[in-house]
Amino acid sequence: MSTMDDHAQQQGEAAGMAAEIRERLGSRPLVIVGLMGAGKSTVGKKIASLLGLPFFDADNEIEAVSRMSIPELFEAYGETEFRDLERRVIQRMLEDGPMVLATGGGAYMNAQTREAIAALGVSVWLKADLDLLMERVSRRQNRPLLRNANPRDVMKKLMAERYPIYALADLAVTSRDEKKEVIAQEVLDALSGYLGLCETDTSGQAVTGNIPS
Repeated sequence: MSTMDDHAQQQGEAAGMAAEIRERLGSRPLVIVGLMGAGKSTVGKKIASLLGLPFFDADNEIEAVSRMSIPELFEAYGETEFRDLERRVIQRMLEDGPMVLATGGGAYMNAQTREAIAALGVSVWLKADLDLLMERVSRRQNRPLLRNANPRDVMKKLMAERYPIYALADLAVTSRDEKKEVIAQEVLDALSGYLGLCETDTSGQAVTGNIPS
């Protein structure tokens, strides 16, 4: 078989696997949770592309609804009111059918939001270490919770508070300094195992073929 034939076969298998994942998901969104800098939007967009599903960023939807930026919302209304708005927006999006949805870092900390995600979607936690998170968030200035003299200490505290809650997600995949295609594929492998589409090895990792980019 020629290289071209091999590629065509891989593409066909990939399309079939994506279709099976979509079928098993049904109306459930795939919801990505994790701290700022974990790569939720970057990886989420790639996953959506591979699955042929729409991608949405909850923060972008909140900004569109409120006509204010996230930092402006924090400053004007405080975190408590922001989280309530976030909860309502995510609840509405969860009812809109299959999609890949990236949530803000604090969204999954809200018990009502977690319950809605558990009832209506499948959740995956992108877990990253401190150094990677700090490297990524240092490139951007729109992080209200890190506007502090010691952002690294703030991030450590957030990790200590949030990681036990993120661990309640249906799936967990390690985000690291790797191409988004690699992390996205690992999410799909884990999702395939969770949905019963492939076997898992002794470590619980899915054993399946890649969905080529």
